[in-house]
Amino acid sequence: MPVSTAAADQAVCSPLPVLGRDVTVPLVTGGEVTYAALDYAASAPALQRVWDDVAAYAPYYGSVHRGAGYLSQLSTDLFENARRTVAEFLDCRDGDQVVFTRSTTDSLNLLAAALPGDCEVFVFETEHHASLLPWRDARVTYLDAPNSPRQAVETLERALAGRDPHGPALVCVTAASNVTGELWPVRELAAAAHAHGARIVLDAAQLAPHHPVSVRDLDVDWVAFSGHKLYAPFGSGVLAGRADWLREAEPYLAGGGASRTVTRRADGGVDVEWHGSAARHEAGSPNVIGAYAIASACKALTEAGFDALLAREERLIRTVREGLADVPEVRFLSLFGDDAPRVGVLSFVVEGWNSSHFAAALSAEYGIGVRDGLFCAHPLVRRLLGGDPQAQGECGAPEAAPGEKSLNAIRVSFGAGTPDEHVERFVRAVRELVRDGARWTYRTEDGRCVPDTSART
Repeated sequence: MPVSTAAADQAVCSPLPVLGRDVTVPLVTGGEVTYAALDYAASAPALQRVWDDVAAYAPYYGSVHRGAGYLSQLSTDLFENARRTVAEFLDCRDGDQVVFTRSTTDSLNLLAAALPGDCEVFVFETEHHASLLPWRDARVTYLDAPNSPRQAVETLERALAGRDPHGPALVCVTAASNVTGELWPVRELAAAAHAHGARIVLDAAQLAPHHPVSVRDLDVDWVAFSGHKLYAPFGSGVLAGRADWLREAEPYLAGGGASRTVTRRADGGVDVEWHGSAARHEAGSPNVIGAYAIASACKALTEAGFDALLAREERLIRTVREGLADVPEVRFLSLFGDDAPRVGVLSFVVEGWNSSHFAAALSAEYGIGVRDGLFCAHPLVRRLLGGDPQAQGECGAPEAAPGEKSLNAIRVSFGAGTPDEHVERFVRAVRELVRDGARWTYRTEDGRCVPDTSART
């Protein structure tokens, strides 16, 4: 949970060094400015520590698990040590498996492929599409968005009460919303799931970069997260947790690495004995650099200390909210209320502005990168904006032209590498745009709002 204001003032640390911190970008109004990357919820920049570790290893890159040579043996040790580092970072239980994947989306699709037959899945409509959509072969119950953490638990308990307690069931829930940043009551939801004979998987994509995640303490069955949100953007992710469903399922991909032995039968067919370890779902040559990068990021965050990181992030959140508190045109989106604990993710709308237009102006005129649209969480954003959560809509920018109303939002997000100046510049820019309007003319191109370079206001 977030630390108190007093503790925050005592424990604030400096931002962790990240790649791109000195990158400058051109402004449409003339000149250049240091880029303010405030879209961490989509992809966080690589920590300098991660980049340095990967660069030091790169000359020694070799095949994993299959080679007798020195580089292959070194790479194998590094890959398996990365697995152990991630297990420690997540405080996994004895017997839990850590499977390296491509992303949170890949992790949850892997788990979906490993569900027992006739499994029921319970998922809130508030989820990111990565955890809302993979369960196509299961019986899925979609739960309405709750208005409070307590209502979330009560909603889940009511849904689970009507199921056969002897059949397999899985609850999928986010730990921190990629739209509002709000923290969900994970322990209570896990307790409710287990009380009704269900298991629970935690989408920790937005939590792991900001808070410590303990599989043991939260009492969840699986955790999924992505390296590219954990300051290790090298195309790798993690699914960690109970081994039984994974061990009993068909391999996620069939191929080398997943197979222990392959033999021809007398009738000309092939018999395969699959691995029972994490390798069962890691067929093909693994992303060794991606796994190593995740492990490096886990070590860097642990060594920096989550207490200090949390304290600093709490201060940045206060900077945004207090800095815009007297701007009535700005409305922040929330399920649980403005005072709900959250990570450094805030979505909002600005009265009188198309969201794509506002985001484009922040980029073109101030060098600030944010996200606009539906954030791959269409039902949630539409509900928060007062629209129909079942309405269709593209994942990304609206089609409305500058000045036209659209059912989309703007998201600002930050983390361990964000300088204070970037957040302060964002607050000033929002206030100026609301007060004075854009200084440039914008047009719609391929569904996005972009500066019109042929004329200025």
